[in-house]
Amino acid sequence: MNRTLNFALIFVLGMYLSPHVIAKSTTKNESGHHHSKSKKHKRTFAVGVTYDANGVLWLAKIKDKKLLVSNSKDNGETFSTPVVVTPEAENIYADGENRPKLAVAQDGTVLLTWSKKQSKKYSGDIRFSRSTDSGKTFSLPITLNDDGLITGHRFDSLTINEKGRVIISWLDARDRDAARNKNEKFTGISIYTAQSNDNGASFDINQKFHEHVCECCRMPTVWTTDGPVVFWRNIFGENTRDFAISNLDKGGVRRVTDDEWQVDGCPHHGGDIALGAEERLHLVWFTLGKTRQGLFYKHIQGKQESSPISIGDSMAQASHPSIAASGKKVLVTWREFDGHNITANSMFSNDGGITWSNQQKLADSNGSADYPVPLINNEQQMQVVWNTETEGLRILAVNNDHSLQATVLRWYSNLKNKLNN
Repeated sequence: MNRTLNFALIFVLGMYLSPHVIAKSTTKNESGHHHSKSKKHKRTFAVGVTYDANGVLWLAKIKDKKLLVSNSKDNGETFSTPVVVTPEAENIYADGENRPKLAVAQDGTVLLTWSKKQSKKYSGDIRFSRSTDSGKTFSLPITLNDDGLITGHRFDSLTINEKGRVIISWLDARDRDAARNKNEKFTGISIYTAQSNDNGASFDINQKFHEHVCECCRMPTVWTTDGPVVFWRNIFGENTRDFAISNLDKGGVRRVTDDEWQVDGCPHHGGDIALGAEERLHLVWFTLGKTRQGLFYKHIQGKQESSPISIGDSMAQASHPSIAASGKKVLVTWREFDGHNITANSMFSNDGGITWSNQQKLADSNGSADYPVPLINNEQQMQVVWNTETEGLRILAVNNDHSLQATVLRWYSNLKNKLNN
């Protein structure tokens, strides 16, 4: 009798206290090729995801050098047949720091950016396409960087406001190359932008925003009521690589981490930013500085900044954090290695980053894997999208009902005591 009840307890706890998989892959025939060694091109696991205002989940992924877009109207349970965005095969950057980006305008226009590899190492082009018919077809891709150089144009970021203004920013090596051609020193590279005022129908010429930034750390952007804000790893002084934010319209640099990480080279480990209620900016990042080491979270509201809090297990190589926010709900994800498997991990806050849930492992994988990507849908449900070599695409639901968890734990404790008596 006791053994039966114990099995029941385990089953109930598994249902209520653990995340579950909503969707395992976009199509049935994709999972059978994960272990194939006949592919001549590098496997690409990084995906782009976003929800639109109508609650539709959009997914961009690369397969066989083609960029594909599909959508789901049931929170990731099923996806539409993928639509090919790139009519010709392209070598597309698709690692965790350099994934395709999606945004959906108020009128339903679907916007898409990615970085295409050029012939030289570390070189690339910033590519753009859009759909004005709900993702049924996409415009012929265009290149946004307008310098015509075979050099670094990578790590694109896409943001849009409700008026159809689009800003695409990226890391650009044209200034560094020009300095080197003159035998001048130039640390890092630059941030450039291309802007549109008509939902991406046309773009202005490229504009330089800031020089001397880390060469290969992602630089996400969010749109606040005060304008578009970018978050990047800046180079302060000789070679201190800490994070900064700035308004892309107003300029200026605000240093937001004081880690004092002095390193002569890019760590390929960018941070992430999300906008929550009351214009609060939520930040996550990685550092090996003099002041602190590991993953950290903080929030900024006006001139006020919270103290950094540690994330993850540094002994398990906690790395590559991402963050999503909606209202006062905040979800953070990152990756760890437990000695055998790569794990996707998360923690969340229901009060705008003031207090946090316990950190939890959501899933694991024993093959190559993307970094876990956090999402919060229109119904305030938290999800984590994780694409791995062995399991394929998984959409993991994160249980955020503290009261339910507490009730189940109390019930389990009481019943366990009765069984033991």
